[in-house]
Amino acid sequence: MQRTLIKSATIITMDDAIGDLSTGDLLVEGNRIVDVRPSIDLGSSAAESEIVDGNGRIVIPGLINAHMHTWQTALRGYAANWTLLEYFRRMHAGLATVFRPEDIHIATLAGALNQINCGTTTLVDWCHNNPTPDHTDAAVRGLIESGIRAAFFHGSPKPEPKPGEPHFSEIPHPRREVERLLAGPLADRDGLVTLGLAILGPHYSTLDVAMQDFRLARELKLIASMHQGGGPAKTPGGWEKLIEAGLVGTGINIVHGNDLPDDLLDKMVELGVSFSVTPENEMIQGHGFPITGRLLKRGMRPTIGIDLESVLAGDLLSVARLALSMQRALDNAESRKASGTIPATTTIPVREALRWITTEGARMLGRDHQIGSLTPGKLADLVVINASDLNLVPVHDPVATVVMQTSLANIEAVMIGGVWKKRNGRLLVEGLDAKKELLAQSGRRLVQDIERQGHAA
Repeated sequence: MQRTLIKSATIITMDDAIGDLSTGDLLVEGNRIVDVRPSIDLGSSAAESEIVDGNGRIVIPGLINAHMHTWQTALRGYAANWTLLEYFRRMHAGLATVFRPEDIHIATLAGALNQINCGTTTLVDWCHNNPTPDHTDAAVRGLIESGIRAAFFHGSPKPEPKPGEPHFSEIPHPRREVERLLAGPLADRDGLVTLGLAILGPHYSTLDVAMQDFRLARELKLIASMHQGGGPAKTPGGWEKLIEAGLVGTGINIVHGNDLPDDLLDKMVELGVSFSVTPENEMIQGHGFPITGRLLKRGMRPTIGIDLESVLAGDLLSVARLALSMQRALDNAESRKASGTIPATTTIPVREALRWITTEGARMLGRDHQIGSLTPGKLADLVVINASDLNLVPVHDPVATVVMQTSLANIEAVMIGGVWKKRNGRLLVEGLDAKKELLAQSGRRLVQDIERQGHAA
């Protein structure tokens, strides 16, 4: 069995029972963490193990990106100047309609590889551009080929209906396709790539469709995730009816939620609904201010997602830092308004932001017994940060260094399930240049095809 021992590193376990180790060792056997303590002596078996010098390094749990539309990777930056309304029209009713399965495949593969490069070990891939099973299979294949741990949230396209066709809001989630995936490539519910549902929810579907989709998720024991916000709801009062039907609770995930009224938010938190905030994109495209602080006041922590690489960068640490900074700014403004001065102390410590992209992401996925912290027995998903780099020296508070100062340049190594995916600052991927060229070709063709149709950006 492969054994790796990281020695003399600063270890941020995110396990409250273990705490942080200013200098410590971490032992991996096979695909799991088996020990974390100040010093581990392998004795005679040391010669059979890989020993990694952790001096000057910070080891953290692998990051969990709770929401990203990875299929848009070949369109990086293309939607950077769009509001949400422009995005609906130009992306879903426009560019999305010219995607071929091979476009979905290379976008998902390259996007997932970039997530690994940035320190993400678990990606929630919210794929809602899969008009055919071939598109769906291409996305799943891309995730598997990348080697990332992923939750593939199967969604549905949002084109403008042709004459005689129903609007997408009137179409239930395709049970047959979900069952096909569960019987095929995503059959292992504890595998590297697992299945969830990216449903419309009451904000974007009729009540009948929402009822059917919620029941499908419950029957198949799958997480049901949905966007909430962006214009008026398709079904006003839909959430109240779903709650009355007993369909809202653990396993329901809301993305955004900026305009949820307080009383409804109270009820959702009480029922155990999880929330995925994508702060940078929400502020860029006009969703409204992230609900981070509203959740914290209710004893609920958010998870954090990138959302759209067609708009912004795929660096989760930067987005978590932005989420923290924005909420501190809102709290400071509220304090000034109420008392005429800033708060006596910070309202949110930096460790909170690290929780949002580690332990909370694991809890949202129902996998906190497997990932999210550096706990013996859990899967060996971890990130090694070179804290001797110029932009990080000196380290006074390792958590602050990670959250407030670490960038992609400092992500030295990434391990997923006991396997190194990045070492010495380089992805361990064959043919990366060829993959980048395929991605570029896909992006050019998509833009050319949609512009020929008269939908230039």
